[in-house]
Amino acid sequence: MTPTPPNRIPWPPLIYILAAAASVIADWLMPLPWVPSPLSDLLVAIGGLCIFAALAIDFSAMGKMRKAKTPIMPTHSAEHLVTNGAFSFSRNPIYLGNTLLMFGVALVYGSVWFIVFGLIAAYAVQKLAIEREERHLAQRFGKKYHDYAKRVRRWI
Repeated sequence: MTPTPPNRIPWPPLIYILAAAASVIADWLMPLPWVPSPLSDLLVAIGGLCIFAALAIDFSAMGKMRKAKTPIMPTHSAEHLVTNGAFSFSRNPIYLGNTLLMFGVALVYGSVWFIVFGLIAAYAVQKLAIEREERHLAQRFGKKYHDYAKRVRRWI
């Protein structure tokens, strides 16, 4: 019997795309003040590092999932429990990477809205995807998943 997938709608990618679009629109309609120079220059550099780290986390996690031959999309059932690589410090490294990407863009472009909508997106992903995925993984892998969940935090 094939296990039921955790979601029918691929919430996380949709949520982060909507959050980025909402950030751009909000910034256009109501730009908020940002940190003045020279501190803003430092924040741009930190933002660049955040973007690099976010992409590294995302691609590393996706690579581990591909290597384990388990689906990346949350609309498919997990075939294997991946616990190494980025999954050794976060049970949700792709979502962590996507949130970090939103924050990095905020720092590079000087937009408070990317921080605001990044936090909203992270909360929505937790409610619409992570909690469902955790139930799916607990049903699918039982003790193995519970032991992993005790060892590794949900986000970081």
